[in-house]
Amino acid sequence: MDLTGKKVLVIGLARTGRECARFLARRGASVSISDLRGAAELKAEMDALVGLPIRYHLGGEQMDWLDGVDSVIPSPGVPMENSLLKEAVARHIPVLSEIELAYRFFHAPLIAITGTNGKSTTTTLTGAMLKADGRRTFLGGNLGAPFIGAVSGDWDWGVVEISSFQLEWIERFKPRIALHLNVTEDHLDRYPSFADYCAAKERIFAAQEKNDFAILNRDDPLVWRLSQRLEAQVVSFGFAEVAAGVFASGDEIVWRGGADEERFSLGKVKIQGVHNVENLMAAIAAAKCAGVSRRAVENTLEEFPGLEHRLEFVREKDGVRYYNDSKGTNVGAVVKSLASFSAPVILLAGGVDKGGDYAPLADGVKQKVRRLVLFGAAKEVIATALGQLTETVIVDDIHAAVRDAAAHARPGDIVLLSPACSSFDQFNNYAERGRVFKQLVHAL
Repeated sequence: MDLTGKKVLVIGLARTGRECARFLARRGASVSISDLRGAAELKAEMDALVGLPIRYHLGGEQMDWLDGVDSVIPSPGVPMENSLLKEAVARHIPVLSEIELAYRFFHAPLIAITGTNGKSTTTTLTGAMLKADGRRTFLGGNLGAPFIGAVSGDWDWGVVEISSFQLEWIERFKPRIALHLNVTEDHLDRYPSFADYCAAKERIFAAQEKNDFAILNRDDPLVWRLSQRLEAQVVSFGFAEVAAGVFASGDEIVWRGGADEERFSLGKVKIQGVHNVENLMAAIAAAKCAGVSRRAVENTLEEFPGLEHRLEFVREKDGVRYYNDSKGTNVGAVVKSLASFSAPVILLAGGVDKGGDYAPLADGVKQKVRRLVLFGAAKEVIATALGQLTETVIVDDIHAAVRDAAAHARPGDIVLLSPACSSFDQFNNYAERGRVFKQLVHAL
């Protein structure tokens, strides 16, 4: 793909858009960037691109910005109904996602991981397994470093976390190994229906061929139904024993591939919870499909500490254990987090509602949650859905939530921040929310 002299419009100047603009300009494209925000708000982002021949369209959207444009690259946060994107489609101007652009310049085999929950843990685990086996591995995507930043590196493999947003504008994107971990309601503030969200996730397999691998969770009916209509070789993971694939058996995980069988003990694994057993199985499946040695897989399982903001142990005080699960931004994630504990839970939840149904949390709240502390924009909505199931209190913000939890916790209790919502009412992102929670807990 020759970019020299091509006129490209990048929509959105967040991290991914900035890195796309940098890449395109350095490849000789004529780059323009549009953003609804003004120059004052974008000073840091624009300063990062100083010296590159980039034109800026800021503070609105005008259709004549598309005149003469050869292609459009939207940032993942830009929805498909954006007026510039709709006009580009109407004018038959190619629209390419960042991962599609990066894929066309990335020359190593790729492992791509999607799903509603567990993506970051599984991606990090898989990358660590390849690195432990001596493979030069790029690790990033939705997880951290944008994929476009990897294209100039000398890699043996790429391992990328992929969101549904990133899959909306792909054409040739074809992972050698693609994983779909699970699907539950999420981002219904962006998609017209749950079916549309599912369809976006499934696009990760669209370009795969018979020599590629599709790794599916056979315990998730909506994921497993894909097994009958994919071109790639299907490899499954789940809890029941199978003749080929990955399964959990007692205190070990078993990989069966053809005539080969390898068993991995869970005895020294640091991360806990049934959801993490699923993540471990998925990562093992990906690593074995990539030819990673048994020793590298085993060493990674024993050494992996878990991710910040995902069931992260913060401290124990007066017999009460505090956990930061700020990355639990949807109902499905919180369901699995609650399932990880047998002790009574004081659950801190709230933030920006994402349009899903809170009903799947009902059983977990009734069985596990002794006190429900709600804060943020969605507090009333959650209270209406779940407040009658346990002792419930509504507070203004996370500061008040932590104070309330500490005042009512008893020795043996778990205080769990697992919001089931996005963070954008009171924080820049889930990571900031998690850091504030940890600071508050350490200050008790």
